[in-house]
Amino acid sequence: MVNLLQAQQGSSLSFFVMIALMFLVIWLFMWRPESKRRKALAQFRENLKKGDKIITAGGIYGTVKEIKETSVLIEVDGNVTLRVDKNMIVADNTAEKK
Repeated sequence: MVNLLQAQQGSSLSFFVMIALMFLVIWLFMWRPESKRRKALAQFRENLKKGDKIITAGGIYGTVKEIKETSVLIEVDGNVTLRVDKNMIVADNTAEKK
């Protein structure tokens, strides 16, 4: 009877260790990199300046013409300008090859 109790205690301990290891793996490979990516994207949006070439979440390529607190005016082509929400800017396009 004592051996059975010890076996159950050992198996429950290993169960909790396995659960803790799974949470550690999820944090290391999913939450942490995503958090870093979100911080980098937020910093990119805060550092936008006039003349930057950007890509929106909808796939629109443009050049920043005006920046307000929550929106950005971008020139798409010629005299075509669009006002988009700052949160919809997802990438820097300045390294585009011509």
